Amino acid sequence: MKFIVSSNALLKGLQKIGGVLNTSNTLPILDNFLFVLEDGELQISASDLETTITTTMKVEGKETGKTAIPARLLMDTLKTFADQPLTFIIDPKSNAVEISSEMGKYKLAGENGDEFPKVPEIESASTIKLKADILERAIAKTLFATGNDELRPVMSGVFFELSPESITFVATDAHKLVRYIRTDAKASQSSSFIMPKKPLNLLRNALTGTEGEVTLDFNVTNARFSLDGLTLVCRLIDGKYPNYDAVIPKNNPNKLTMERSQVMNSIRRVSIFSNKTTHQVRLKVNGSELNISAEDMDFNNEANERLACQYEGQDMEIGFNSRFIVDILNNLDSNEVLLTMSEPNRAGIFAPKETEEGEDVLMLVMPVMLSGN
Repeated sequence: MKFIVSSNALLKGLQKIGGVLNTSNTLPILDNFLFVLEDGELQISASDLETTITTTMKVEGKETGKTAIPARLLMDTLKTFADQPLTFIIDPKSNAVEISSEMGKYKLAGENGDEFPKVPEIESASTIKLKADILERAIAKTLFATGNDELRPVMSGVFFELSPESITFVATDAHKLVRYIRTDAKASQSSSFIMPKKPLNLLRNALTGTEGEVTLDFNVTNARFSLDGLTLVCRLIDGKYPNYDAVIPKNNPNKLTMERSQVMNSIRRVSIFSNKTTHQVRLKVNGSELNISAEDMDFNNEANERLACQYEGQDMEIGFNSRFIVDILNNLDSNEVLLTMSEPNRAGIFAPKETEEGEDVLMLVMPVMLSGN
């Protein structure tokens, strides 16, 4: 088996799929990339058993064959080359790999490609097409709010809720929740599934700057995302997603409009003086003035800042974990942000004042009990 490929093109392809590789694998074959050559087309796959990602590129080579090549060794080597053609010659019997460059030859031991795990077929699949930029934005807006609790695996992924009217993406870690709706993306029938965090991260990286459409095929156990030259197949999270709609307060008469970057910077500064366990900041709103304060009684640290704001509603004092608020504000694009509240013990809802057409963004944060109250 022999083929010639550009070193830069190969490295770019490997970097797209290399994120799936684990530092330690139960199966040694997973430390390799699977190379499959057929009719001048090279398919390269990487897998961690749960997720398999494949990239396809054109090369010079008429033969057919497959082999597994050590991933780290190959990538480390490719990073040292200026762009040039590389010739790969693979012995089908021993799986020995020889790479020839303009400067010299490099030999490494490959493995039998037949030992590489087979990609699951998506049987009885439902199919939907999504614009690449819409999917990338949906992942970016929700992924940060997923949980890390191993005892609640359903909350460690993003919930996809498809309907003929819209597609809703939801993520929560029980402290914060994001509901992201696209009315300009629709499915032929209602269905839902939970996507794990790791493949979504890989998908987001692959979609960045990409145009065109992504084809999504899924059944109850697996999902496959296909776009130009790249395919990602992953196992879905098994379980029932919590009723997220029940935790979103419906009647929120208190409405606070504020400048996003100003409030975020203020909370970042003030929170330095907060308790290092609770990270609690206090938001006190009175007329057109917002007071942001924090204190750490153990060390007599205290800070407060006053900001101008627009407010409709009763005077209010509410406490939040500053980390969650900064996370939320960081992931809203709008210059101005609307915070709606009902009571100091009910969730606060953040939303951008301006959104893209077809987009509905809601980010919710649970309050913390104010110390000293």
